Amino acid sequence: MTQTLKLAKSFPKAFGEGAAHVRSISAHLAVALAGGLVLFAAAWFHDPVILNASLFLGSGLLTYGLGRSFQQINKTRHSGQALSPDFVALMMRDVSAVLVAQESGAIVQMNAAATALLADVPRDQQSHIAQVLTKFTASPYALIARLSARAKTHGSAHDDIATRDGAVRIMLYAQGGGPKLWRIDSLAPSAGGAVGADTLSLPMLTANKAGVVLYSNQALRKLLGKRPKHLSDISPAEIWRSGEELVILSERGPVSVMLVELPSRGERREIYLAPLPDAQSPASLRTDFEIIPVPLAIFAPDGALRAANHAAREILGPSYRSDAYVHDMFDFLGRPVSDWLSDVAEGRLPQDTQFLRLNGRSEKNNFVQVSLRRMVDQARPAVLAVIQDGNAIKTLEAQFVQSQKMQAIGQLAGGVAHDFNNLLTAISGNCDLLLLRHSGDDPSTPDLMQIRQNANRAAALVAQLLAFSRKQNLQPEYLDLQDVFSDLTHLLNRLMGEKLRLVLQHGSGIGHIRADKRQLEQVIMNLVVNARDAMPMGGTITLTTEAVHLGSDLARNRANVPQGDYAKITVADTGIGMAEDIQEKIFEPFFTTKRAGEGTGLGLSTAYGIVKQSGGFIFVDSVLGQGTTFTLYFPIHTRPLTESAAPAGKPAALRQGEGVVLLVEDESPVRAFAARALRLRGYTVLEAESGEQALDMLRRGGVQVDLFISDVIMPGIDGPTWVREAQESLPHVPVIFVSGYAEDVMSEHQARIHNATFLPKPFSLAELTVAVQEKLQPSTAS
Repeated sequence: MTQTLKLAKSFPKAFGEGAAHVRSISAHLAVALAGGLVLFAAAWFHDPVILNASLFLGSGLLTYGLGRSFQQINKTRHSGQALSPDFVALMMRDVSAVLVAQESGAIVQMNAAATALLADVPRDQQSHIAQVLTKFTASPYALIARLSARAKTHGSAHDDIATRDGAVRIMLYAQGGGPKLWRIDSLAPSAGGAVGADTLSLPMLTANKAGVVLYSNQALRKLLGKRPKHLSDISPAEIWRSGEELVILSERGPVSVMLVELPSRGERREIYLAPLPDAQSPASLRTDFEIIPVPLAIFAPDGALRAANHAAREILGPSYRSDAYVHDMFDFLGRPVSDWLSDVAEGRLPQDTQFLRLNGRSEKNNFVQVSLRRMVDQARPAVLAVIQDGNAIKTLEAQFVQSQKMQAIGQLAGGVAHDFNNLLTAISGNCDLLLLRHSGDDPSTPDLMQIRQNANRAAALVAQLLAFSRKQNLQPEYLDLQDVFSDLTHLLNRLMGEKLRLVLQHGSGIGHIRADKRQLEQVIMNLVVNARDAMPMGGTITLTTEAVHLGSDLARNRANVPQGDYAKITVADTGIGMAEDIQEKIFEPFFTTKRAGEGTGLGLSTAYGIVKQSGGFIFVDSVLGQGTTFTLYFPIHTRPLTESAAPAGKPAALRQGEGVVLLVEDESPVRAFAARALRLRGYTVLEAESGEQALDMLRRGGVQVDLFISDVIMPGIDGPTWVREAQESLPHVPVIFVSGYAEDVMSEHQARIHNATFLPKPFSLAELTVAVQEKLQPSTAS
């Protein structure tokens, strides 16, 4: 304390500061002095734990005191005054290397510890801090920039660097634009901690992403006969991959090793090099094999396990036994795992990586990624296995495959629906034409009616396919769920048998959702019918609605429900329930657990498609023997004040018309039916089978066209493209687009085409006629 008081008395003369400034610097120097005393006392301790604790505490106090003092002194230094002689004296007595450098990096002072540390550095290379730091890192300027940026914000910064002589901590204290205090401390290994890198007989190194070697341990330097500066100094290989064989350029010639890289944060790579052929296996190497934090196992060519380190035993869990064979531990997804290992052991496969399933583990979280390499173990051929957890990758793979499968099925369903809609348009349309020529008492009329009814049933089936592929035509409106279920209750009760009971529970204050009412009713009916069929001995179906607020995103079953307000609908039954493997497939088209003839397998896939197309989410929870619950989430919408329910209009009367219609359709049966139907109503019809032919007819002139009717998807020029070109010279001609796909195939084009409407296939004679009347005679069509 006497020394501290002397230092305090000398500060007013050195800096001319006020009492508060002196007290601040004195207090920080007192902390530094206390740290020095702790370091001095540490020399008397023999217990390694107490010794390391004393070194850590003393170094910390000394560093903090000096750093904070230096920050105060910096203010004066920046104004042109010299450093305090007492501060310089205290710095000189510091046991760690301390250097003072200008803003430019030029060194102006260093203590005795720094001079000793840099004894092997030529004097002409000690003038700049970057030259000094070259002793510890291959990228000194990057280190200076990194620490300076952090110190500018926080006043100080440090970085730990592994060197050939052990780890060091580089610390920087800076404030304003004045001089900077650099301090270099050696970091002793913590007592009871992991074995230091230099104690390993296994070669290891750390490198950055650019391949610059930041550290190499003694075993690697001894093997190479030098200190490597770049990965190319170790091996000519351009790509270093964990688990692969690597040839390194040792002092005695090429040596084959197994490269094992540990997962690390940031830009650094931590790499171990395990010898492969001609390997001698002293006890030290076996110790390294046991403690290396990478799961490794060694197998004999016949599959017998010879060794597995601690990390491997942990990841293998119940699958591990010291006398186990490879087929006891792993299950290959394609062929016997013993055959795979044999191929590697005999050189038919020099190296290979596969995903395997662990035996003795639950169905979930039981995948590992195994990389095999041939090696020589104590002069015997063997196979080294690098084992990594593969569950995350397999989960992502399963999600991707499921997504791709659902997308492919959706595209297939949409394509099939398009082709069927073309066929159904021709069938039902020609049936309508025949009915025009047959009176009600004609013997053929019932047969024609039967054909039309079955065509309508087929159209409904196609609509379900489009619903799954989310390409059906929806007419969304703002719905009150209580009103929807009130209208639906009577129909749902008719679906119940004598042994079943339907319970409706409505929540309050739910708000409106935006959906197609008819399609939403279809979803609820499908879910209730499935619940009914799951309870052959009777039970209860509970249908609940409630308002829920999600404060954060809800992640479920590979879906993510964004936070917000939702209307939640649940349909729960007390039936037989479903196994997990069935739950994963229930939304796939044509998947059903019912017997042949009892279901199409499209009910739940239709519900899935309608809910997703309406912006909602659907989930299933089920327990065998206890029942199943379907949960639906629909976003809450605020109903615009200007929107009101449109009054139902009377069906439009079919009248004779006049005008010229250009009909463009690539499907001959559809084109023939539409042309005949319009001609029967008095219209003049020009037919074209492609967009190119339609444009040629318009270019030739000689006819005034009043209406375009065009398919959307056609070979060559599609419908919207040729119509846009035609409307450049005929801007006032309206257009009706027809398609077997949903209206959303037109949504992007329709907004850019003047006076366009959409008519989905299959359409009847009456629907086609009404659409034409509304375009050509809008004032009298209603």
